[in-house]
Amino acid sequence: MKLSAAFESYRIRIEAALPGYLDRLQAPERLVAAMRYSLMAGGKRIRPILVLAAHEMVQGRSQQAVPVACAMEMIHTYSLIHDDLPSMDNADLRRGNPSCHVRFDEATALLAGNGLLTEAFRLIADVRPETVVVRVMSEVAVAIGAEGMMGGQQLDTENSKRQPTQADLETLHRLKTGRLIAASMVVGGFLGEATVRDLDRLRSFGESLGLMFQLVDDLLDATSDPSQLGKTTHLDARNKKETFVSLLGIDGTKRLIDTHTAAAVAALEPFGQAAVSLSEYARVLATRQS
Repeated sequence: MKLSAAFESYRIRIEAALPGYLDRLQAPERLVAAMRYSLMAGGKRIRPILVLAAHEMVQGRSQQAVPVACAMEMIHTYSLIHDDLPSMDNADLRRGNPSCHVRFDEATALLAGNGLLTEAFRLIADVRPETVVVRVMSEVAVAIGAEGMMGGQQLDTENSKRQPTQADLETLHRLKTGRLIAASMVVGGFLGEATVRDLDRLRSFGESLGLMFQLVDDLLDATSDPSQLGKTTHLDARNKKETFVSLLGIDGTKRLIDTHTAAAVAALEPFGQAAVSLSEYARVLATRQS
């Protein structure tokens, strides 16, 4: 996935900062190794990139954007570790390597995920002033809790036991994927002291982007192989889960991808020229092949 120079610079800053937060831990070696194994296994770094992009778009000057961006990546990685577990998706491959529970063991993978989640909130707790940390922490907690990512994961575990409609799938994925992506945009806005109106626009962009991202994931899962994606494919079919592709077909899924991409781009139009790079990033994510 080819990024613009600005977005590549965001990714480089994130990659450079992440290891230091693990290096400082005084914890059992195997636990830290499992956390590092998953956190530093590559990935697109979408959520932290969105934090930095939103922060810059609203002309923010906070020195804490990078630590908070790294916290969002830790949270995302924790969710992937748990998502791959035998009790969830039972996936053996992640980012081209054995999943954390395969490389280590299930108990260590559970603890590694929990460790990354806890470290993320430790980073957020260091944000100043205190009024901002409260807003950031509340936004993130809602996004990943029962009303967000965890709730979506619960709906996902129930997917194979019922016949969800398109509306049901959209609800599931707005919670499981979309809430954290939207929160990344909003958190970047908080750090940049964005107006209430601009925060609403950032959230709207993130919600549309999150659903579009999941649609592309469903499409790639159905049409790609593990060597191309770097993770186990056809899991939904194996687990007898309905997806956008199984409900709408490949062409219908592609049309819905276009719809949500256009909605994301439209949400940023009031930002004018400042939103050009972020709008292009949305289009890149919509056409990704991995």
